[in-house]
Amino acid sequence: MSRSISAENFTGAKSGGGRATEGTGAVAASRLGPGWKISPSIDIPAGETAVLADIEGPGTVRHLWCTTDPHRAWRGTLLRMYWEGEETPAVEVPLGDFFCNGWNTFSQVSSVPVAANPNGGFNAYWPMPFRRKARITLENLTAEKVTLYYQVDYELDEVGEDASWFHAQWRRSNPVPVGEVHTLLDGVTGAGNYVGTYLAWGVNSPGWWGEGELKFYLDGDDAYPTICGTGTEDYFGGAWNFDVPGQGYTAYTTPYLGLNQILRPDGLYRSQQRFGMYRWHVLDPIRFAEDLRVTVQSLGIGPGQGNGLPHRYRHTGDDIASTSLFYLDAPSSTSRPATPDLLALEVD
Repeated sequence: MSRSISAENFTGAKSGGGRATEGTGAVAASRLGPGWKISPSIDIPAGETAVLADIEGPGTVRHLWCTTDPHRAWRGTLLRMYWEGEETPAVEVPLGDFFCNGWNTFSQVSSVPVAANPNGGFNAYWPMPFRRKARITLENLTAEKVTLYYQVDYELDEVGEDASWFHAQWRRSNPVPVGEVHTLLDGVTGAGNYVGTYLAWGVNSPGWWGEGELKFYLDGDDAYPTICGTGTEDYFGGAWNFDVPGQGYTAYTTPYLGLNQILRPDGLYRSQQRFGMYRWHVLDPIRFAEDLRVTVQSLGIGPGQGNGLPHRYRHTGDDIASTSLFYLDAPSSTSRPATPDLLALEVD
């Protein structure tokens, strides 16, 4: 059975849509009457949390759509998802980062599971099965009211015994301590599939910044990983510094990977280059049976050493914020980063 929750049908009840008599559109629709656009959105006061969906299962969330005003709320709100009545969220991610827009500035994303469309229409199609209960909230950490338009599309049906729960975690190293790595996931235990990475990467050093390798430590790996990439741009499906001769850094967005955002210095307030990159492991999931840890190196290339010697790799201290998405055989995880506050989230 197909159902949908929005500000026009808060419960998703059958025949429950379009019945609002008050809401954010009531004044504009004052001459239209019931059944028209009375409640297209909600206002979330500063410091408060709105419950977007509270669903009795079994079922599967199939699609999330939302948009906010203003855009700066993308890094000032936290999207959370709870499965099966757990008190610990399986998903806790800034709203913008969940939809590959972590810099409070719109970027088009045209991928299979995530689409971000002009001007801030966010869509996610990750299947999110639940057996008894699903709860989705958005917390407003800012000092201003946030207006949210949203829709949660789901189906009520039996869920297979082998279905796993959807998880997403956000971490930021601002900056990465020189000589260390940024950790995307650490100590996730259980069996599951790693399905996606989004990085909001702020560069703090001159020169090329993306030599760092993505490493996946699976099922007891300690010092050395089972899966090790060859460079940051390689992991995201690019090559040779994303640099097209005569054009420079070049954005792209494809069904499963992309460099969707390039924010160049403007000579006034943007003092550093910033990038947004995603890779979805949909056709190439990374499966683990016991545990998982994921890291990326903050590594660039320094100037040549002279006497014909090549350029050298050098440690950098960049600002890296990561969103990691995975399915796990448990509705919550004991390994979670601390909930970020507004200072940890802010875009300078």
